[in-house]
Amino acid sequence: MSEQETDLTNVDLGELEEEEGSGQIDEYSIVASPNDFNTLTMNSFIEQGAIKIPPFQRNYVWDRRRASRLIESLILGLPVPQVFLYEEGENDFLVIDGQQRLMTVFFFAKERFPRKEKRSILRQFFNSEGGISPDILDNDEYFETFKLSLPSGPGQKANKFSGLTYSTLGQYKRRFDLRTIRNIIVKQVSPNNDDSSMFEMFNRLNTGGVNLNPQEIRASLYHSKFFDALFHLNQEPKWRELLGSPDPDSRMKDIEVILRSLALREGTEKYAGSMTAFVNRFCKTSKSFGETKVADISSEWEWFMGLNSACTRTTYQAGSARFSPLLFEAIYVAALALRDNGHSLTVIKPQWVERIGKTKNFTRWTHEGSTKTLNLTERLKEARTLLSELVGSDS
Repeated sequence: MSEQETDLTNVDLGELEEEEGSGQIDEYSIVASPNDFNTLTMNSFIEQGAIKIPPFQRNYVWDRRRASRLIESLILGLPVPQVFLYEEGENDFLVIDGQQRLMTVFFFAKERFPRKEKRSILRQFFNSEGGISPDILDNDEYFETFKLSLPSGPGQKANKFSGLTYSTLGQYKRRFDLRTIRNIIVKQVSPNNDDSSMFEMFNRLNTGGVNLNPQEIRASLYHSKFFDALFHLNQEPKWRELLGSPDPDSRMKDIEVILRSLALREGTEKYAGSMTAFVNRFCKTSKSFGETKVADISSEWEWFMGLNSACTRTTYQAGSARFSPLLFEAIYVAALALRDNGHSLTVIKPQWVERIGKTKNFTRWTHEGSTKTLNLTERLKEARTLLSELVGSDS
């Protein structure tokens, strides 16, 4: 399995699912403006930073054949799906839906196609440099020449565009340059204190048959210095060991587990039965986190990872065959609460985690409706009580 296809098969992702009907959706006032930009303009906007491809979206996932079909459609004048942009400010747009299409057009114009096994690494360049520099684009370790791959069926004539690059399109080059892509620029008018409508909108969009999950949308809408730090936390070796997956998940489910834990650590006073809405509010608030706050959160995470020195990939499985996000976040919150209250906590013993995860008073709050307010608060309270007792009996 390539880096860009890494999947958390060892994690109980079902525990991250939001229950149907678990939250009332607000009413919104949204302005949506359609615009038709040609490919030259779109690429110029990307290069100048007016249109940003969020570094936190999932990797570029299209293969050359699918990418070539999009380019062929543009050359032929066939309609292509529209792109959604979120207006963050004047001449400042964030791509929420359409990243694959925009990056395909960009890569074709540059005559470079990203190698499949290097796409996770390319995202790291994108995160640190704010874009893909010419030096990286020219590096054959990361890219290969983008020649259109348009095979013909049995008995059919060879596709006249197959094998061509941007510079060898001949008379079709101008047609491609001037072909427009419909862009829908959206901006929330009210409520004016959050971007929650954007989450709801794009949670319902279908991008080429692959629905954006809540974490992918969340990372796009609420990107900040805090989210930069999250990607570093997600690379922590002990964390990767606990998950049983050396590489980050292509759909960011591992980052969602971290975010849930950090949000719950901040307090559950405003929790109202929807984990999705709760984490969204935390992410919205995190955009204003200063360097000190981000450093403190990172320090707490590293401290907790240090406590787990004796733990392995099987520790947080709660008696099952997969990592349990519910068990992990409960112990994370409990450990930090004990530290806040002056307890000298130097280690999390694997047998402690196993005992908490199998105790009936804990497991009764982890089954159906795990995100309901009562189930969540009781689960956290029970984990804190049990961990306190275990720490006390060991001293």
